[in-house]
Amino acid sequence: MSLIKKSFFNKYLLPGFVFQSVIIGGGYGTGRELVEYFLKFGPIGGLLGMLLITTVVWSVFLALTFEFSRLFRSFDYRTFFKRLLGPLWPSFDIIYVFYLIIVLAVLGSASGILLRDNFGVPYFVGVIIMLISVGYLTFKGTSIIEKFLSIWSFILYFVYALLLIFTIVKFGPMIKSSLSSSVIEPGWAISGFKYAFYNLANVVGVLFCLKHLESRKEAVTAGLLAGVIGIVPALLLYVSVLGYYPDIVSKELPSVYAFQSLGIPLFFVLFQIVLYGTLIETGTALIHAVNERVQSAQNARNKELPQAFRPIIASVFLLIALGISSFGLVNLIAKGYSAVSWGFLLVYLIPIATIGVYKIVRNGRKNRGKVSN
Repeated sequence: MSLIKKSFFNKYLLPGFVFQSVIIGGGYGTGRELVEYFLKFGPIGGLLGMLLITTVVWSVFLALTFEFSRLFRSFDYRTFFKRLLGPLWPSFDIIYVFYLIIVLAVLGSASGILLRDNFGVPYFVGVIIMLISVGYLTFKGTSIIEKFLSIWSFILYFVYALLLIFTIVKFGPMIKSSLSSSVIEPGWAISGFKYAFYNLANVVGVLFCLKHLESRKEAVTAGLLAGVIGIVPALLLYVSVLGYYPDIVSKELPSVYAFQSLGIPLFFVLFQIVLYGTLIETGTALIHAVNERVQSAQNARNKELPQAFRPIIASVFLLIALGISSFGLVNLIAKGYSAVSWGFLLVYLIPIATIGVYKIVRNGRKNRGKVSN
């Protein structure tokens, strides 16, 4: 890859692919999240919530966040929220830890279910494999994580695009019927906001790769693109599962059910591998954000976080999450995510849309003043 192409990718596309990688495991990899927040309001209601609410909210807030991060050189969430919230910054820390444990519990539960139900592997073996994989990647550090998240995103896009093509060929009339005959249930807009809110918390897993941004244009463009890049795989999966509506609503792992129903064994096995990889990449990115936050605290004391501590931190969080994963995937998603959505609205979304915008504008005026002088 030439330097120009690499620079373009790192500035405009990498943040979006990392964002997509961070959100997929807890956002739509299993398909259960799409059912809870979109499909239960009817196929059309779900599309409205996804495209008119979630995508727009993501793009706008990611653009603001990327520019704030670039402007104040805040590439870990400790530094970012100290800049944004001042002395109140620990409030985000508390909610994020709670959210992280819920997401890791979802990932652990999904990992165990995935390998148990489709390959006959004991539940806890599937969870342990994920734990080891996340620990290894967090040990290797930022460069390897960026490469892994980017490559896996391309693989995911390819597999989900194939799913949509195969599903349309086999179940096209059923998809059309679901879209034409469905009733739009009330609540789709609120649900679209809630889905957008809790997933935006994952932006902390993207901050580390924003160091490539050098101007406001780059930051805003990258943020707007990231919202679209993040929603495309969800849209592909959503349209695909419409071929099984309304039965798909009751399935614990709708995406697995959709791939399995195609009756293409090799493609189904490929999807299992890809889905398992998405669970690993989400866990890796979110825990890497914690490691970067600890590293920032150590830097403030003129110390370094020992490399060996990174997988240890990952293991601690994953083991705690493993303990609460017994609550079940459906309950964790339906109740846990809903609870933290409003917390992130108060400590991140409202502040970045008010305090953040004010500081961005004020800093921009100062810079223009320096140039004119």
